[in-house]
Amino acid sequence: MTYHNINGLRLWIEEEGSGPALVFVHEFGGDHRSWRHQVDHFRNRFRCVTYSARGYPPSDVPADESSYSQDIATADLLGVLDSLEIPSAHIIGLSMGAYTGLRFTLTHPDRVSTLVAASGGSGSFPQTRAQFLTETRGLADMILDKGNVDLPGFATSATRIQLKLKNPELWQEFADQFVEHSATGSAYTLRGVQAGRPSLYDLEDELRALETPILLMIGDEDEPCIDTNVFLKRTLPGAGLVTFPKAGHLINLEDPSTFNAAIESFHAAVAAGHWHLRDASTTGASPYLSEDA
Repeated sequence: MTYHNINGLRLWIEEEGSGPALVFVHEFGGDHRSWRHQVDHFRNRFRCVTYSARGYPPSDVPADESSYSQDIATADLLGVLDSLEIPSAHIIGLSMGAYTGLRFTLTHPDRVSTLVAASGGSGSFPQTRAQFLTETRGLADMILDKGNVDLPGFATSATRIQLKLKNPELWQEFADQFVEHSATGSAYTLRGVQAGRPSLYDLEDELRALETPILLMIGDEDEPCIDTNVFLKRTLPGAGLVTFPKAGHLINLEDPSTFNAAIESFHAAVAAGHWHLRDASTTGASPYLSEDA
């Protein structure tokens, strides 16, 4: 665990284990610590890499708002791989990290062996995008006015309360870690990365051309992500979709064993050559007859 100089600042990176590289990319409300249940599970067979994004201590927190954007977050992920001399990695991202993982895979498909995009897509669905942008920018303003991220309603939101209902102790740990985050880093991440990124629907043509093996995962109570992940499943030719029942946004914490097992099955299918691109014969609308019948 150490600092690495990446794109003009220091990012905090931790490594455990050896073998093929698994690189974990955290969500807005988390940091490098969010992945401990996954690292504990995979470190015996993989080189597990976690890092805190710019704006998330112990990584540097730039004071210039222009230092935060989706393109910069994607470049930072490339910097992590380059700094650790990882030619190709299995990327696992949650929410904001899932979006970064998708953008990175579009830009650098040769550096991605597989992608797990969990709880991704908030703010993309056309019918709710304007509301997302308004709320995101408003939350950023609130954080800057308060000078901290002590927002009691955040950890009990409609897509995060599921963790509290299932595991109050782990939820409290999540909530406590969240309030430790930088107000400046969090607010500028909201403005530059979250509100500044395009909708995934705007990237449809690029996504249709992407053949990387991708596992999409969502909770069935994560309302802001459900429709977008159905869109992604229909659009990405190399994607499969797993839905967790009675689950919200933090699926890697709500049910770590099932989350980890889904990744294991995905990786095994890819390694065995069983994770195929979607066949056109599976896309018909009729429940009874094939298109060429």
